[in-house]
Amino acid sequence: MAINKDSNGYTFGFSIVLVIVVGVVLSSLAIGLKPRIKANEAVKKKMDILAAIGVESSRKNGEKLYAEYVTDSYVISAEGEVVENLPEEKTAIKLDIQNQFRDKKIAKQDRLYPVFEAELDGNKVFVLPVVGKGLWGPIWGYLALADDYQTIVGASFDHKGETPGLGAEIKQSFFEKQFKNEKISKGGEFVEIQVVQNGTGTEDQKVDGITGGTITSKGVEEMVNRTMKVYQKYFSKK
Repeated sequence: MAINKDSNGYTFGFSIVLVIVVGVVLSSLAIGLKPRIKANEAVKKKMDILAAIGVESSRKNGEKLYAEYVTDSYVISAEGEVVENLPEEKTAIKLDIQNQFRDKKIAKQDRLYPVFEAELDGNKVFVLPVVGKGLWGPIWGYLALADDYQTIVGASFDHKGETPGLGAEIKQSFFEKQFKNEKISKGGEFVEIQVVQNGTGTEDQKVDGITGGTITSKGVEEMVNRTMKVYQKYFSKK
């Protein structure tokens, strides 16, 4: 019996088959590309860590430069204690702090905090990740701390979907460089950094926010202070 290709039944059946075939192809591609995506994400993380200490890198040399500059890495608890014997997915370089921040099932006191030790011009530097919320989505970054355990020597920030020309400017060097030489503690006590919109960013413990990007700027302030308060617990014990 000849198939009536003009019938509604044929059209419906063909559409179902097409959807199934396309779904299988896309699923196969996603599975096949997953290792490459994970590898790219790992390299990008290492590039961001290097950026915090002022080392420019690319996807081609990121792994090599990371191995050259980063000498050690470990994880601390919310109480500032080093955590030993963690599974591989919770080691410093593998720990997904963005997922940890989003997961409401993980209590704040159970969060883990990576520390990356680097050698720069003969000096030890500690690179510390931060994560928070901007206007439209997640924001994150790294702060580099000098071996006095209190002075910031570099910063790098990034975002997922902040507005170009406004909140997205947090990843520009003019904003990041303002954090250099600010402190996370004085006299052994934690001190906050303010991201301000009134032009007083040249004062101690203040940086100028992004014009028109107030919510994102305040998101940076919140994530930096919330996270550095934890790291200061660790460094106060050294």
